[in-house]
Amino acid sequence: MFLRRGGSAVLAAGAGFHIVPGRVMGQDAPSRKIVMGMLGVGGMGGGNMGSFLGMPDVVIRAVCDVNAKKAEGAKASVDAHYKNADCAAYRDFREMIARGDLDAVMIATPDHWHATAGIACARAGLDVYGEKPFTHDLREGRALVTALAQHGRVWQTGSWQRSVGNFHKAATLVRNGRLGRVHLVEVGLPGGGGGAKDFTPRPPPPELDWDLWLGPAPFREYQGVFDWDWRWVLDWGGGQMMDWIGHHGDIAQWGLGSDLTGPVEFEGRGDFRPRGIFDSPVSYRIQCRYANGVAMVVADAGQQPKGMGTRWVGDKGWIWVDRGGIDADPKSLLTETVGAEEHRLEFVGHHQVNFIESVKSRRTTVTPAEVAHRSASIGHLCQIAMLTGRKIRWNPDTEQVVGDSAAAALLGRAPRAPWSLM
Repeated sequence: MFLRRGGSAVLAAGAGFHIVPGRVMGQDAPSRKIVMGMLGVGGMGGGNMGSFLGMPDVVIRAVCDVNAKKAEGAKASVDAHYKNADCAAYRDFREMIARGDLDAVMIATPDHWHATAGIACARAGLDVYGEKPFTHDLREGRALVTALAQHGRVWQTGSWQRSVGNFHKAATLVRNGRLGRVHLVEVGLPGGGGGAKDFTPRPPPPELDWDLWLGPAPFREYQGVFDWDWRWVLDWGGGQMMDWIGHHGDIAQWGLGSDLTGPVEFEGRGDFRPRGIFDSPVSYRIQCRYANGVAMVVADAGQQPKGMGTRWVGDKGWIWVDRGGIDADPKSLLTETVGAEEHRLEFVGHHQVNFIESVKSRRTTVTPAEVAHRSASIGHLCQIAMLTGRKIRWNPDTEQVVGDSAAAALLGRAPRAPWSLM
């Protein structure tokens, strides 16, 4: 079902549809340019857009943001790069994905939009480069994984640490048993978030479509929060823990070889001190346990022995990795090599290039949807453990909370009408 707005075909919210992109029409040559649209062109989205602009086999034809100033600014950047005026700017992503000439979309919206936008793109026959965390809640994550599989779409998550040498080296050594039996993993993430601000209800700025910004999230009046600070509001984000679990938590899973599963128990505390409408935890410590007995501690960096990053501790020592750093005890672990017959984790070297190559080849990316969902699920379940103050027992095979219906109710929420995940 399509609606018409200003002569453009627009997807009705929640309606099933399929637009056939150019590659299905016999144009799947490896040299063909991949036509992309950019959804969300603020800080992270602007950085991703710059990476794609620098690729000779990509052409950006459309940009979209509910903030008209950002959309126009992104269009100006794209036009300046290509030295033309061909890029179209949109406020409503449904208009952009209904163009019919796109192959792929980059999504860098606030978390509460990831699933709805990603599912719509999948139904439109579009491959997606989507930011972490994978989705705003766990049930959304499963719905997005299912939609991508049903429509045969390529997905790359912005968990780019898998494409950086020191993270790859650390995870490879752990996966190949250089620590012996791993019994503990420490995941250190930032703390804090959201300070003093004027939360007085007021009209949104004229360039911002507030209702569309809220989209599937519960309605609330505009109170001066929509750019960076949205992440401190649990209706829209998940604070520093959810911002970062798709980085260091993802690397922890990679090293353990638990990419397609997760811990079975979660118990801990968080400091949710109210700060106006900001209600995400400013500090936290959650103890998790895998079915094989491996313990994982997810905490803000001030509560971890090595601070930020991921540290695996085993019978033969430990390995720690963070952005720009890697360390081990004993140090000799860092000179270990991995033989050709051992487990070779994929190393791609450039995260966005890996996505474009996968769009062309239809191969799985280095951070595909199921893997991203499992990494984000750790954060979702840590959050539920903190909010309830109880130990959460989890079945990662069925994705069900065991014996706690109140906790299970926190796995997801119904989207605000007229939005739908169906």
